[in-house]
Amino acid sequence: MKNNYSVLFFLFSLFLVSGQEHTHRSSRPLTFPDIPNYITVKTDLHMHTVFSDGNVWPNIRVQEALRDNLDVISLTEHLEYQPHSEDIPHPDRNRSYEIALQEAKDHDLLIVHGSEITRSAPMGHNNAVFIEDANPILQEKAENAFKEANKQGAYVFWNHPAWYAQSPKGTPIMSDFQKSLVEKGQLHGIEVINSLDYAEESLALALEYNLTIMGTSDVHGLIDWDYTEKGNHRPITLVFAKEKTLPSIKEALFAGRTVAIYNDLLVGREAYLVPLIQNSVKVNSVKYIKDSYVLEVVLENLSSSDLIFENATEYSFYSKPAIFTLKAGTSETLLIKTLESMEEMTLKLKALGAYIAPRKNPIISWNLSASE
Repeated sequence: MKNNYSVLFFLFSLFLVSGQEHTHRSSRPLTFPDIPNYITVKTDLHMHTVFSDGNVWPNIRVQEALRDNLDVISLTEHLEYQPHSEDIPHPDRNRSYEIALQEAKDHDLLIVHGSEITRSAPMGHNNAVFIEDANPILQEKAENAFKEANKQGAYVFWNHPAWYAQSPKGTPIMSDFQKSLVEKGQLHGIEVINSLDYAEESLALALEYNLTIMGTSDVHGLIDWDYTEKGNHRPITLVFAKEKTLPSIKEALFAGRTVAIYNDLLVGREAYLVPLIQNSVKVNSVKYIKDSYVLEVVLENLSSSDLIFENATEYSFYSKPAIFTLKAGTSETLLIKTLESMEEMTLKLKALGAYIAPRKNPIISWNLSASE
């Protein structure tokens, strides 16, 4: 009888386990819609583990990314800076990538092979991603490191150019070294958002030198400790790719099809930021309140970022200020005083939390048709 109970308990345990869905998804995953002609890929291409100066094992980075509903990550360990090398000796600079790749093999998460070239100003810190082998990039001369990364077909971007530890004024300095990299086609992107910092000067450089706009967490500790428990999302780069494959994502990065996001801050070129916000807002209903010229419009935010808007139409709102927040995953009702009955109108809102250039917000439009 005791053996029978043991068998029954074992079978019951299997039933419980099989009935549970195995998922790393958190209660607040990052979600953003596709835009016309492209799918939206959520990436974080700058983070660290104990294989450089981070505090966690590479598999934790994979698990965190799965919880946040990311599509692509890269562990960009410092090539030259190895503070844990006495405890974790690893002459092979590819080891972190290999561990992450193994952890992610059974999940829908792409791992990009990357490393960080770490030098003092004016070279600064730069990530090389989509590399083949990190070891040859470890070079004595910075020029040779960039040359080798580009020889491998890497996409290279400038990390935290406004970081006060390298630029005491907190503003980036485009040195002759960076300019030469751009001229030689060896520098392709720039972080406008790194960790908690948004630098509008970095955005200006991205636009002036035609560099891809990037946003990254640069996380060293736990995502939960550094971001989530403080009520924040990790900073990410949305990449607008033709398909969710590494070659397609790489092509999109080189083409500059990105938007950098941190909480309710969205930064990108107008061609991609405007359709992203348009598709993030669903118009659920449009109708006039009975016996009035007040148009009731219900908007729903389909993204995981709060969207801050200011009325940019020629009509004023009824019972609502001109500036309002459409919170992530919620709906908001606008009452628009059109002064006359209109079958169609264009709703125009200025996206105050979004930037297409330093201190320049885009105007987002939706065509509305009033129902009876």
